[in-house]
This record gives sequence, C-alpha cells and structure tokens, in this order.
Amino acid sequence: MSSITTEQMRFWSPAVRELEPYVPGEQPKIQNLLKLNTNENPYPPSPKVAAAVQAVLADSADALRLYPDPDASALKQAIAQQQHVEASHVFVGNGSDEVLAHIFKAFFVQELPVLYPDITYSFYPVYSQFFGVKTKILPLNDDFEIALNDYKQANGGIIITNPNAPTSIALGLSAIEEVLQANPDSVVVIDEAYVDLGAESAVSLVEKYDNLVVCQTTSKSRSLAGLRVGFAIAQPHLIAALEAVKNSFNSYPIDRFAIAAAVASFEDQEYFEAQCQKVIASRGKLAADLEALGFKVLPSKANFIFASLPAREAG
Repeated sequence: MSSITTEQMRFWSPAVRELEPYVPGEQPKIQNLLKLNTNENPYPPSPKVAAAVQAVLADSADALRLYPDPDASALKQAIAQQQHVEASHVFVGNGSDEVLAHIFKAFFVQELPVLYPDITYSFYPVYSQFFGVKTKILPLNDDFEIALNDYKQANGGIIITNPNAPTSIALGLSAIEEVLQANPDSVVVIDEAYVDLGAESAVSLVEKYDNLVVCQTTSKSRSLAGLRVGFAIAQPHLIAALEAVKNSFNSYPIDRFAIAAAVASFEDQEYFEAQCQKVIASRGKLAADLEALGFKVLPSKANFIFASLPAREAG
C-alpha cells in the first residue's frame, strides 16, 4: 500500500484510509517447506472429502451453472448431528473469519465497549476498527491466562478465543460459565478454532445460556483450510441475527464443493478423531522434548505450543 499516493487515496472512503488490515500468513510458492505461522494441520482431510467433491461434478451438470443452496441446509444438518444440537442452532459462513465478521456486526456495535484479551487472535482489533466497535482490551495475568474478574464489568459484548492463540491455554467450562453468568445482558462469544485438540467445547452450554455464541472452523482439526468453512452455534434468536447480517451482505456464502466436502468431513467422525489424537500425541512429545532442553512450555490444548527459554535472553 506504500506505493499508493495521498493524491490517489482521495477516491477512498475516509474510513478506509484509516484501516490497518489484517496481514494473513504468507503462502510459500516453493515445495517442501514447513510453514508454522498459520497452524495448518499436517495431516490430510478424510478421504471421503475428495470423493464428495468429485461426486459434485460427476452427479450433476448443474454443479457450476446454478447457485448453491443459500441456506447450506445439508451442511447445517451434518454439523448439528455431529455437535448434538438442532439445525436451527447452526450458522455457517466462509471460514470462521467471515462468521466472526458477522458476529461483530450483529452483536458488538453497541454504546459500551467489547471486551477481549490483549494477547489473542489479531483479527479482533481489525474487525473492531472496520465496524466502528468500541473496545476495552484487557491484559492476561502473569501466567498468560485470562483474568476472569476483568470480564465482570459493564460491556457491549465479550469475545474470548478458547484455547487462546497464541498462548495455547484453554479455559474450562466452569470458567466460561462464570463469564456467562456475570454478563447476562451481553453476548459472550467463545471462539473455538482449536477446541478439538484437547479443550472442552462450550457448545454443551448453548441450551443453558441465551447469550452464548460458539464459533468454530473446519480449517484446523478437519484439515479444510483451503475450502473456507466456519460455523457458529447458538440459540435460534442469536442465529437469526447472524442470518440477517449474512443475507444483507452475501446470501450465497458457501459453494457446492465446500458444502459437499464439509458434510463428508463431519460424517467421518472416526477419521476426524484419529487425526486429532495424532496431533495431540505429537504436541505432547514436542513439549516434553523442549522441556528436557530447559524450555518453559505453557499447557497447550491447540495444535501449537507457546515456549520460552528462561535461561536465555532474546537478542
């Protein structure tokens, strides 16, 4: 953007001139590189995913000519069955980033500020600026944990990544309930991008709390980052707000191939659980090896670890 002059920027909306966009992780153009910064799954998706994508073209001449199902009903049903909720509790979008964008628009444009940690997913301040959301950013404690008492103050909403990124630490369900009970008039969003890798999902709390939205993705544990499928689970009155935002922005967000692939992934639970266990096992081995070398490793429930070397200073 540095090559664009102030004169050329005169065509831009004033608000866009002030934006500080999110910078996605670089995608290498050469083979055989280990790329760590986007936490992609090292294992492939279920073999049934590729078969489902191929079947879309093989089974219908209208696969590309016609729009996909705007409601993605088959995908919502597959997610609902796997998550043990009703389909009316499910919202889907192009990756959890799009789902989060709709969440910010639907719930967080309020007079009071939204609360989130100072060390967390770096898209939150970008969306806050983009949608004009007021924020109050709260520090983690000395152990890099979320300080629950800080979230018991007046607010226009709360969003917590769980397990957190980049710290990898997860809150238990009792801690999440503590936040929910302290904020009955605010929407509390739990962003669970890494939850399948050892943490407890707050989906089990959705029926109990009418202010809870749980956001998940297929990019990490299901190895579908290239397809961009994310979803939220909440009570129907909150899902209705997300649908209103989606249908005012992009009424056909999920394409036929992504729907078919994601359905196949959610239906192959055995494969999914086996791959998660591989990641958990390799994470444990790496953490143990680093600790043997003198590293301090935070207790990870994600597909990455947060480590430091207390005996050395960064130079």
